[in-house]
Amino acid sequence: MSNDGVNAGRRRFLVAATSVVGAAGAVGAAVPFVGSWFPSAKAKAAGAPVKVNISKIEPGQQMVAEWRGQPVFIVRRTEEILANLKKIEPSMSDPASEASVQPEYVDPHVRSIKPEIVILVGLCTHLGCSPSFRPEVAPADLGPDWVGGYFCPCHGSRYDLAGRVYKAQPAPLNLPVPPHAYESDNVVIIGVDQENA
Repeated sequence: MSNDGVNAGRRRFLVAATSVVGAAGAVGAAVPFVGSWFPSAKAKAAGAPVKVNISKIEPGQQMVAEWRGQPVFIVRRTEEILANLKKIEPSMSDPASEASVQPEYVDPHVRSIKPEIVILVGLCTHLGCSPSFRPEVAPADLGPDWVGGYFCPCHGSRYDLAGRVYKAQPAPLNLPVPPHAYESDNVVIIGVDQENA
């Protein structure tokens, strides 16, 4: 075979140009692939701790925050509510919250760091519906023994104002207590453990 008429310089240029374009294509394909290994800003924000100012919650009232795309119920409990929690303990399925999700640093009976403030993930432990806040005592639809709490409209599960589920309900566990810490008397950080705050 003869190499007559072949321009060696031109051949080297074409080989080099093709190699450079191929390498650029490989890098261009690798960058998005490697970038997909890291969480997006939206995903990072979804799991980030949330600061909530609780100073405006009136006694006996609730506010709802959002953490990790879930509703978080924050209730300022009165002395009457706290007294009722003790009275209804025999009616609770897990009164000391031994089988339920909550940080170790919360009191297992009132399920909070500060007795007057309870913080609960607002999703029923049965099928994940959001229970309704029903703080009134003895309403006609919930009966004379009702002292306030949460009622799940999906399948009828009932919880007290510590998020503890009553006996013989579809829900198997108490409402979860998320990790949280107090930055000050009026600001709570949801998603950070008290020990690490």
